[in-house]
Amino acid sequence: MKPEEIALKFNSCINSQNIKGLSNLMSPNHRFIDSENGGFQGKEKAIKIWKEFFKKYPEYRNNLEIIKSRSNLIIMVGHSICSNKKLEGDGIWTAKIEHNKVAEWKVYYNTKDNRKLLGIE
Repeated sequence: MKPEEIALKFNSCINSQNIKGLSNLMSPNHRFIDSENGGFQGKEKAIKIWKEFFKKYPEYRNNLEIIKSRSNLIIMVGHSICSNKKLEGDGIWTAKIEHNKVAEWKVYYNTKDNRKLLGIE
């Protein structure tokens, strides 16, 4: 699969709460970084946290509208839907793909500065 396809499949697994699919797409040292620059590292920890997240927010979805590919970095712009208003709204996600796995999934606020940082003005 191409890096873009891997990133989109990963997001699809988030939207469908497919833990097995997420697990299959994560690198062993998978990193997750949230919009506040907090996060965690490690596939097993990620699986545990995603399971908890899906129990807490079963309706959470990322709707992607723009996808840009820069080699192994995939940049996705869209919005999230969630009952928790802190998790809902416009966002930017990046996926770093290494050896056909998602090595990093990062969430950004959709701001002018972040769009400039990522080259998506």
